[in-house]
Amino acid sequence: MSKLKDIVKAYNLLVKGIEQKANEEENRAYGGVIRAGKGLLVENITKHLLEIAWDELGGKKERISFNKTTKKLPILKEYVENIEDKEVKKHILNNIEDYYYTLKADVHCNIDDELVLAVECKAYTENAMIKRILVDFTLMKHGWENLNCFLLQLESQLGGDYSDLDKKTIYGSSSTHTLFSYFDVKIDIITLLEGERNVNKAIHNPKYYKELKEEHLKKAIDKFKKVLKNYL
Repeated sequence: MSKLKDIVKAYNLLVKGIEQKANEEENRAYGGVIRAGKGLLVENITKHLLEIAWDELGGKKERISFNKTTKKLPILKEYVENIEDKEVKKHILNNIEDYYYTLKADVHCNIDDELVLAVECKAYTENAMIKRILVDFTLMKHGWENLNCFLLQLESQLGGDYSDLDKKTIYGSSSTHTLFSYFDVKIDIITLLEGERNVNKAIHNPKYYKELKEEHLKKAIDKFKKVLKNYL
């Protein structure tokens, strides 16, 4: 499939070029350039995989879009009523329209301009980051009750077998499942690169480069298709 080959080619060009670009950027921190490059890469890969999944299902191209429509989550009135400091309560009530949290994810997948699937995109994820993702998706479900939630990561640092990509059944990790058990939200985790992340072996370093394989991209597409088929 040529589209998958294009994704692999873009991955190779960007990952192998990030190190050089970072060294050339005199006015930015090295790590910042690396993070920015990988972050944008994962978001673009995600959008392409979603487009391929929708196309393979026979969905019309004009029905899918990635416009990032946001919603405002208002402050709970019960919270304000329970504030003991009368001046603080009065101030909040007088400015109540300013008290909200903006709901959004890294990638919004819309069908007929309605958000149906949201993806957090990470170069890697550890369990401290999973806690933030769980909270963000829990809040997003207040704005989109039937939202389908995904985490797509290049590498896994969650423990367990999330990076054993050729296994038929991925069991996950004990710590990640434990965190999930305390939240009423389902998150499908997609990992694209084999092997647990090693902080001392960054993939933008040519010595520790990891191959992005088409068969693993296909598995990601299949996961997206299981959800998107419901919107045909």
